[in-house]
Amino acid sequence: MSTPPQQPPSSPQQQPSSAPQQSSPPPQQPDQPPAVSPQPQQPQPTAYPYPNPQSPLPQNPYAQPTLAGQPAPPQQANPYAVQPGYGYPPPAAPPATGGNAAGRAVLWAVVGAVVASAGWAAGLFLTGGFGSSADLRGYRAPANLCSSADYSSFKDEYPVDDSAPTKTAMKDPALDESYCSLSLRKTSSSYGDAYLSVQVDLHKETDPAPEFTATWKNYGDSHTDYDVTPVQGIGDEAYLVTQDTSNGSTTSGSRYATLAVRDGWMTYTMYYSAYFSSYDSDTDPPSLDDVTGWLKTDTKSTLEQLKG
Repeated sequence: MSTPPQQPPSSPQQQPSSAPQQSSPPPQQPDQPPAVSPQPQQPQPTAYPYPNPQSPLPQNPYAQPTLAGQPAPPQQANPYAVQPGYGYPPPAAPPATGGNAAGRAVLWAVVGAVVASAGWAAGLFLTGGFGSSADLRGYRAPANLCSSADYSSFKDEYPVDDSAPTKTAMKDPALDESYCSLSLRKTSSSYGDAYLSVQVDLHKETDPAPEFTATWKNYGDSHTDYDVTPVQGIGDEAYLVTQDTSNGSTTSGSRYATLAVRDGWMTYTMYYSAYFSSYDSDTDPPSLDDVTGWLKTDTKSTLEQLKG
């Protein structure tokens, strides 16, 4: 019986050839990483021991180690600053012009505001937006115009006072207005023989001159059978509007007279009206010339009282 060939000498740790051989390990699964033997962790290269209170701070904890024979990377200005590429956006670069651009922007904003304010103020001045630009000439609109208006020129003809005159007043940022209406009665009459109305308006936002002129100067164009006469010496402009349909009769027809005055932004009107009928006890009414004279006299006096 032949002798089997001799095996080479094995290391002391190797089992004898007669021992059964170990089965090969199972193949690696595709979804599992190959087993890697843990390597001992190498310390990061540094020029100084750390920590050491007398040693400088580490340069950059994320910097790559310097290889032998290669130049060291440039030192970072701030080793703890957040570096781009680690989830933070890079800091925005400052403007090339520095603080001068911001200063110029503020300057132009101030200049624009001043120009806009100047244009706004000029527009208000031209349109009468400022209340102080209203040319009221010192006039006021009293709460009770019946006690402030002068109609004494009519007293000789109509001596009986109206015990319950109608009076109204209005105050508004755009317009102040006072109004009074009363009846004129002779001693022998039981009812009013004529009527007198007075109204003052203070226009505080718009100049009434164009509309006032258009209304009263052209009154005869919009109302038939009325006479319009300009009056000098009262306010800036004044117009006397009259109508007489009685034809000299005291039992039919009417007599009407209005004196309208504008002085600055103040307008004033004084109305007189008398209506005749066969039931009227006034058989001797005043003439229209007398009435227009009384209107002029009492209007001048009333305007003086309404000042101040």
